[in-house]
Amino acid sequence: MGEFGWMNDPNGFIHYQGQYHLFYQHYPYQPAWGPMHWGHAVSDDLMTWSYLPIALAPDQPYDRDGCFSGSAIEHEGNLYLMYTGHLIQGPDKDRDYSQNQNLAVSKDGIDFQKYADNPVLGPEQIPAGASLKDFRDPKLFVRDGIYYMVLGSNDGEGKGIILMYRSDNLASWTFAGEIARSDGEMGDNWECPDLFELDGYDVLMFSPQRMPAQGDDYNNLHSTAYMIGQLDTVQGKFGYDSYHQVDFGFDYYAPQTTLDDKGRRIVIAWMETWETEIPTQLGHYWAGAMTLPREIIMDRGALRFQPLEETKAYRRNEFALSDISLEGELSIGATGNCYELEVVFRADEAQSFGLNLRVGEGERTTLRYCAASEKLIFNRELSGIGPGGERRASIKLHDGLLKLRIFVDLSSIEIFAQDGEKVMTGRIYPSEHSLGISAFAQGRCDVVSFKKWDIQV
Repeated sequence: MGEFGWMNDPNGFIHYQGQYHLFYQHYPYQPAWGPMHWGHAVSDDLMTWSYLPIALAPDQPYDRDGCFSGSAIEHEGNLYLMYTGHLIQGPDKDRDYSQNQNLAVSKDGIDFQKYADNPVLGPEQIPAGASLKDFRDPKLFVRDGIYYMVLGSNDGEGKGIILMYRSDNLASWTFAGEIARSDGEMGDNWECPDLFELDGYDVLMFSPQRMPAQGDDYNNLHSTAYMIGQLDTVQGKFGYDSYHQVDFGFDYYAPQTTLDDKGRRIVIAWMETWETEIPTQLGHYWAGAMTLPREIIMDRGALRFQPLEETKAYRRNEFALSDISLEGELSIGATGNCYELEVVFRADEAQSFGLNLRVGEGERTTLRYCAASEKLIFNRELSGIGPGGERRASIKLHDGLLKLRIFVDLSSIEIFAQDGEKVMTGRIYPSEHSLGISAFAQGRCDVVSFKKWDIQV
């Protein structure tokens, strides 16, 4: 979380000079969205973070109304930030605006100077058929010694698109192509694109706005999705066969990835959703948080998302049970509000089974597996103040087993099912007294193992 005020999209996520740097959309004066700055934090292990001075503030004619999202790259030993400058051009701030792309550079990774010739990419370089105002969130990458930038946009007629540009020097850019476009069922504007290589494939990850629900999938107003395929940098096209949801919970948006010095592709996202209630805005002086960083694994043509190995160093006070025959509800003899669980269920004859977390006076957050529908259900109707709701993810048992790895924090739950085949993330705001944990089953099942660790940071 930020030190104070508002936080949204992760920006400039990079491993640079031996540390992980994470920048983020930030309004440092109030717990509400305002003219965007770039907050900045660093970490040695992606678990504990130290705050650095604000990296970017809206103080130039080309970014006076906000330094919007972007990315970071190392060039000639220096750290470069590429970001979107936002300009309100009329009386309706939600409709009358333009956007451009700008550079800032640092020799020490802390103090940044904006490029004298900003913007380096302006509205005059938007191709025909693309929105003249939604033109934002540059993500940089390198292929064969050439710099590329992908940008989120739309066609002005209800279809999101991704644009790509190329450069030899980060300062002069030419249009390379429209690499992807909505099929009409994938949202009217695409934000925060990220394109990276993983195990010989190219992965395009992005955040479609106002994407219609598809059954149990894409039930949030704004979603995240990925495509696996091949990028043709010559033709400026991305070939793919299908798209998939990134996270099946409530609160996961604008993910950004980096490649670290261990060769891992790591992703982090804003753990919030636009246009929903954020209870901490009322008297707590902060709003917004980031997810745990997750390693992305390619597995048989799909992505899995796993907690980092670094999380295990923060485990304390192990509590363990095994081989429990379960029918009805069983209170687990462990409590807490900041912990990690590893639980393995054997379905046996149960129609449904699962866990109640943060249980207290009339409060509980429920994770239920339904054997007939093969769905994992995340229900926060009784999770305290804040929005309720339910989300579902299709999950098959492995030899009759369901493996869950769950991270609970003061106001969040992150659920990794079947070693990250599906992930569900959500904010919850229960009472500080709601600390209980219980397991339940309709019909008989077995809790093969139950392990809990407090998380100490």
